[in-house]
Amino acid sequence: MQVFHHVTSLRDALAQARSDGKTVGFVPTMGNLHDAHIELVRIAQQHCDLVVVSIFVNRLQFGLNEDWDTYPRTMERDIAKLREADCDVLFHPDESEIYPNGMDQQTRVVCPAMTDVLCGASRPGHFEGVTTVVAKLFNIVQPNKAVFGIKDFQQLAVIRRMVEDLCMPVEVVAAPVHREGDGLAMSSRNGYISTDERPRVAVLNQSLNWVKDEIVAGRRDFTDLEDEARKRIEDRGFRVDYFCICYSRDLQPAADDDKQITILGAMYTSAARLIDNVSLEL
Repeated sequence: MQVFHHVTSLRDALAQARSDGKTVGFVPTMGNLHDAHIELVRIAQQHCDLVVVSIFVNRLQFGLNEDWDTYPRTMERDIAKLREADCDVLFHPDESEIYPNGMDQQTRVVCPAMTDVLCGASRPGHFEGVTTVVAKLFNIVQPNKAVFGIKDFQQLAVIRRMVEDLCMPVEVVAAPVHREGDGLAMSSRNGYISTDERPRVAVLNQSLNWVKDEIVAGRRDFTDLEDEARKRIEDRGFRVDYFCICYSRDLQPAADDDKQITILGAMYTSAARLIDNVSLEL
């Protein structure tokens, strides 16, 4: 596996690969890699000849009281995982490489659609940080395809919209949610969950699937379903950030006759914020 810290050298290497007729797949990450990240790499390998993974903890997408300073940085372990997965290229820049004119002077990429609800409502500025860094990484890597996990459904939808609006020649590939044995969606922040909380956190996924089953059975009282699901989560000792039944295409509240529905939830443990979702077609 080749490792690059600088934009110019990475571009030179990828230009040579393209001249050899290779297609490029891309998996952007913030490191602290787990099995779900490696699954993204494997999916990229199925679609492309050469796979680039980036590791960059993007301060621009963290809020004032969020965990940028303490976000786990496990580079040696991450490199070992990527080598074991036969990843071709790792791009690991520092902040000055990505934001050479400083954070305050950085040109921003703003997607006005779908960014002020759900995670965007509780994390102001988060998606502006995501779209800005992903746009920069797409410009640097210039991949044919980029793979993102469905666990971050809102992020996936926003990035797809950005790619469409800015006519970026990148195909965004969606990867299924990778889960623990009890259904908990894998996340780099799962390490924040306390021993006492761990047996109970599956309630988020269980509540999502309960609502899905109720809708499939014919219930359309979406507000009542959301309230009941929130109570299930709260009864297990967690604070709900949001629990919403949405139209999959624009993440607006679902109407009775919508056929494509995504149910999204976020909750707080004592030290972590966990998100998950399930989708269905009627």
